[in-house]
Amino acid sequence: MGRKKVIGAQIVVDWRGEVGASVEGSISRVFGEIVDVWLLNHFNTLVLAVVIVGSVILFAIFGSVMLRRRFHGISEGKHNETVGVLLGVYGAIYGILLAFVVVAEWDGVDIAESVVASEATHAAEIVRGAAAFPSADRDRVIQAVGEYARVVVNNQWPLLKKGMPDSSQSEGALKNIYQMLQGYEPDTASEKAYYEQAVAHLDEVVSERRSRLVIAEQGLPVLLKVLIYGGALIMVSLTFFYGVRNRKAQLMFVGSVAALIGVSLLLTLALDHPFAGDLSITPAPFKQGVLAQFWN
Repeated sequence: MGRKKVIGAQIVVDWRGEVGASVEGSISRVFGEIVDVWLLNHFNTLVLAVVIVGSVILFAIFGSVMLRRRFHGISEGKHNETVGVLLGVYGAIYGILLAFVVVAEWDGVDIAESVVASEATHAAEIVRGAAAFPSADRDRVIQAVGEYARVVVNNQWPLLKKGMPDSSQSEGALKNIYQMLQGYEPDTASEKAYYEQAVAHLDEVVSERRSRLVIAEQGLPVLLKVLIYGGALIMVSLTFFYGVRNRKAQLMFVGSVAALIGVSLLLTLALDHPFAGDLSITPAPFKQGVLAQFWN
């Protein structure tokens, strides 16, 4: 989806051989991600909508009222032609940028859901394939897969919601599945066929697990966030200068524009972190189908 995040100081070596740490940018980025995730996890979408959209509307109304009081010519619409052109041009550019971000983030959420479902599906296929193994080996493989599913849901998922994915949480359980398969030697043609499929599915589990952890680390780049939030500030501020003789009509105008921008900012925030908040991706696929037996 083109969303990216780097946590920690990046060491940069310039052409003179000098080493510097981009600590300031990394700290500000991490702090911003922590604040975003904290808001999503501690307030439901309705509360965030009231706070974010309401704040933008209040800012727009307050700014419009203060500017009308300070510059009486605004209410007469003396600069409406120029302001109208600026609003049209800037609104088109900002709208395209905002649409690009929202669509990209929405695609990212779809990808994340597909990755989680695929990981759980491949884990389930290992369980199904293990039915062809001798009972002792079958039980060991199934038990190992069950341990992995429980670790992902109980240990790793809470960290994903906090924006702090930790691969070590499921590393031991994943290694255990490999050990169970490596310790089994198939005899019949049927056992060999299902064994090869189980190993292939396990490789896919590893691949999808890595993708899930990478997605959980991703987020909008700082520069893009500056463009989105800074652009919203400029867009709302420009509406202050578009004069309407009737004050109520002007407040309705700036308020409606502010509400639209506020909702867009809320959507951008919610979609930026697919594992956090009310709209987050759940570990439900790890509790469905043949994997449901591990939760009874």
